[in-house]
Amino acid sequence: MSWQPDASGLEQIIQLLKESQSPDTEIQRQVQQKLEQLNQYPDFNNYLIFVLTKLTTEDEPTRSLAGLILKNNVRAHYNKFPPNVGDFIKQECLKAVGDPSPLIRATVGILITTIAAKGELVNWQDLLSALCVLLDSEDYNTCEGAFGALQKVCEDCAEQLDSPQLQQSLQIMIPKFLQFFKHSSPKIRSHAVSCVNQFIISRTQALMAHIDDFIQGLFSLANDDDVEVRKNVCRALVMLQEVRMDKLRPQMNNIVEYMLLRTQDEDETVALEACEFWLTLAEQTTDCREVLPPFLPRLIPVLINGMKYSEIDVILLKGDVEEDEMVPDKDEDIKPRFHKSKVHSMQNDGQQQDGEGEDEDEDDGGIDDDDALSDWNLRKCSAAGLDVLANVFHEDLLPFVLEKLNELLFHQDWVLRESGILVLGAIAEGCMSGMLPHLPKLIPFLTETLNDKKALVRSITCWTLSRYAHWIVTNSQQSGHDLYLKPLMNELLKRILDSNKRVQEAACSAFATLEEEACTELVPYLHYILQTLVYAFNKYQHKNLLILYDAIGTLADSVGNHMNKPDFIQMLMPPLIEKWNSLRDEDKDLFPLLECLSSVATALQTGFLPYCEPVFHRCVNLVQTTLQQSISYMQNQEQFEPPDKDFMIVALDLLSGLAEGLGSGIEQLVGKSNVLALMYRCMQDSMAEVRQSSFALLGDLTKACFQHVKPCIAEFMPVLAQNLNPELISVCNNATWAIGEVSIQLGSEMQPFVSMMVGPLVMIINQQGTPKTLLENTAITIGRLGFVCPADVAPMMQQFTRPWCTSLRNIRDNEEKDSAFRGMCAMIGVNPGGIVQDFIFFCDAVASWVHPKPDLKEMFYKILHGFKDQVGDEAWTRFCEQFPQPLKERLSANYGV
Repeated sequence: MSWQPDASGLEQIIQLLKESQSPDTEIQRQVQQKLEQLNQYPDFNNYLIFVLTKLTTEDEPTRSLAGLILKNNVRAHYNKFPPNVGDFIKQECLKAVGDPSPLIRATVGILITTIAAKGELVNWQDLLSALCVLLDSEDYNTCEGAFGALQKVCEDCAEQLDSPQLQQSLQIMIPKFLQFFKHSSPKIRSHAVSCVNQFIISRTQALMAHIDDFIQGLFSLANDDDVEVRKNVCRALVMLQEVRMDKLRPQMNNIVEYMLLRTQDEDETVALEACEFWLTLAEQTTDCREVLPPFLPRLIPVLINGMKYSEIDVILLKGDVEEDEMVPDKDEDIKPRFHKSKVHSMQNDGQQQDGEGEDEDEDDGGIDDDDALSDWNLRKCSAAGLDVLANVFHEDLLPFVLEKLNELLFHQDWVLRESGILVLGAIAEGCMSGMLPHLPKLIPFLTETLNDKKALVRSITCWTLSRYAHWIVTNSQQSGHDLYLKPLMNELLKRILDSNKRVQEAACSAFATLEEEACTELVPYLHYILQTLVYAFNKYQHKNLLILYDAIGTLADSVGNHMNKPDFIQMLMPPLIEKWNSLRDEDKDLFPLLECLSSVATALQTGFLPYCEPVFHRCVNLVQTTLQQSISYMQNQEQFEPPDKDFMIVALDLLSGLAEGLGSGIEQLVGKSNVLALMYRCMQDSMAEVRQSSFALLGDLTKACFQHVKPCIAEFMPVLAQNLNPELISVCNNATWAIGEVSIQLGSEMQPFVSMMVGPLVMIINQQGTPKTLLENTAITIGRLGFVCPADVAPMMQQFTRPWCTSLRNIRDNEEKDSAFRGMCAMIGVNPGGIVQDFIFFCDAVASWVHPKPDLKEMFYKILHGFKDQVGDEAWTRFCEQFPQPLKERLSANYGV
C-alpha cells in the first residue's frame, strides 16, 4: 500500500500554497516561515509530490508551485530525506511524466533533473531506461514529457552521463535520440537535437561513434519550420566547428550558405545562434581564410545590418530619453566590479611592453554597452563577428565595409547612423592600416558627432573614438595637438558632463582609454581635466561615480607626479576624501575608491602626506577585520558567512600605493601599527590574490622603511621561497620581486637565505613559456642575489646565464637593471669560467645599455677586455665574426673591442 495523505494536513498545505500566491509581501513572509517549519516533518515532501502529481482537482499554478517548493527542498536537503520519502518521490515523478498539462509535465521534468543533479543519477537505476521506454509511447503527452525530462537531465548531468558507470546507458540513448530527428512533432524534434547537443563540446565517445549520422540528421532539419529546431541545429553546427571541423569541411560551402541565411532569420533568437558561427569560424583562422573570401561581399552587409538597434532595443534603452542625469540608479543596474590585484612589472619606466596588459578586460563599450538589454544579443554578436573577421582579413575586408559605411554615416535615420559609427569602432583594430588614409577626415567628423542630438549616437561615438585613440595620440605627438587631440579632449570632457547617464559613462570610459594612450601629453591640460572630473563628482549618480573613480585613477597612473601641484591637490583631494568618509567599511563601493586612491597616492607622492594617516589606519583596519572574519568562519561555518576578501586585497594594494608614493614619509605610521604582523598572515592566506598583494606590499615597504621590515625577515623568507611557483604567475612574480628588493637592502646578510631561493629561481628562468614580466623579474632577482652574495650564486652561472641575458636585453636602463648587471659582473669576478660558453649573449646584453653609469660601464669594459686578452687577438676576431653588424658597431664604439 503506497503512502496516503491525511485529509486535514492536505487541506492545510493547499491553503498555504494558495496564500503564497498572494501579492501581499507580509502574507508571503508568513507563508515562508510556515513552510520552513513544515520542513521539520519528513513526510511534508510526500504531501508536496502528492499535490503536484495526484491532485488533479486543483488548479495548475497551485500544483506546479508544490513541485517548485519540493524542488527547492530537494536541492537543499535531499541527503536528509528518509529513504522511503526519496523512493516515493521518484516513483511518483515517473508516473506523472506524461501528465496532460504541459506546465505539470515541465515541473515534473525539473524535479527529476534536480534529483539527478544531486549525484543521484547513478542511484536511480531505472530512471534512464524508464524514460527511454516512455519515448516510444503512443500517447503524445507521455512521449513529450519523457523527452522534456531527458533533455533537462542531459543538460544538467552531461558529465555524470559520460562517467564509466553510465556510459552504457548513453550508448543506447544517443542512437535512440537520433531516430526522433524525423518525428512529426516539432517539440519532440527540438528535444531530440537538444539532448544530443549536450555531448558535443565534451567529445563524448557515445556521440563520436555516431557523428556522421548526427551531422546527416542536422542537415535534414536545416530548413525546419520550427524556431526551436532551427536554433538547436545552428547551435550544433557552431559547436561542431570547435570539435569536429574535419567532419564539416567537405560540406563547408553549403554550411556557410546556410548560416548566412539563418543569420538573417526572421526570428532574432535563431539569427543570434547562427551569428555565433562567424565568431567560431574566425578562431579557426586557416579554415576561415580558405572558405570565407567568396562569401564576404554578402556576409559583411548582413553583419552590419545586424548591428542596428531594433525598435525593442531603443524602447528598452529609453532611446528617446535625452536627459536622465537626475534619475537615481537602481542597485541591480550596477554590475559587480572585480579588483585587479597589484602586479609588479618593469612598466614603471614608461614603456608598454608587448603582451603586457593583454589580459586586461577589453572595454567593448560599443559591443558591450547595452546593460539594459540581455547580456548578449544580435547587435553585440554581429559587432563582435565583424571585429574578429577584421582581425582575420584586415584590409581585404574594407571594400565591403566602406561601401556600406558611406550610406550609413550620413543617413537621415539616427538608428542607421549609430550603427555606422559602431561599424567604424568594430573594424578599428583589424583594419587599422587600411583606415589610415581615411582617418584625417573621419576623426574630426566623429569628434563633431559627439554633439549629435541623440544620446545613443553620442555614446557610441565616444566608444568608437576610443578605439582610434592610439592613432590620435601618435599623430598629435608628430604634428601637434591642435588638429585632433585637443578638439577631441575638449569634446569628450563636455560629454563627461552630458545630461544623459549613458553618455557620461561612455565618455568616462573613452577618456580613460585616451589617458592611457596619451600619458604625459595631457599635462598641459591637467587643470581643465581635473576641473571637469571633480565637477562630475557632484553631478553623477551611483553607477557612473564608480566609472569616474576609474578615470581619475587612470589619469594619476598616466601623468604620475605631474599631479603633485598644490592647486591640483586642492581640487581633487577634498571630494575624494569626502566620499571616503561617507562610505561604510562593508560598502563594496570602497573597492573602486580604494583603487583610485592607490593610484592618486602613488602619483602625488609627498603631496598625499596630509591625507595619509586616516587612509593608512582605515586600510590596516580593513585587513584586520577581514582576517578576523576569516578566522570566525573557519572555526564555525554554520554561524558565520565567509568574508569578502576583496576588501583585504584592495586595502593591501592601497597600502602599497602609499608606501610607493610616500617612501620614507610612511615610516612613522608603519612603526606605530601592526601592519607587518597582518601582512605576514596575509602572505600565508589560502587565496592567491591575497598573497599576491601582500608580497607587493612587502616589496614596497622594504623600499620605503626597511628598518621596520628587517626584524621580520627570518620569518618572511621561507614564505617567499614557498611561493616561487610559476603556476600562479602573479603570486610568483610579486614574491620574486620582493626577494630582490629585500636582498638589495640586506646586503651580505642575505647569505643564510640564498640557498632556498636560487634553485626555484633558476628553474623558473629556464622553464618554457614563462611570461615576459616574470622572466624579467626573475633575472633581476637572480642578479641582485649575485650582487649581494656573489660567492653563493656564481657556481650556478652556467645554468642561467643565457636566459638571464636574453630576458634583460629587452628592458630599458633603470635602477633594477643596474643592480642586476652589477650582480652579474660580481659573479663573473668570482667564477669567470661560468660565463665562457654564453659570452656572446653577455656581449649582446651589455650592448643593450644606452647610458650605463660610469662605474658600471667601467666594469663592462674590464670584463670585455679581460676576455679578449685571455683568448688573444686572433681568437677574439674569429669570435666577433659571429656578431650581427649592429652589435659589432656598438661594442666597438662604446668599449673599443
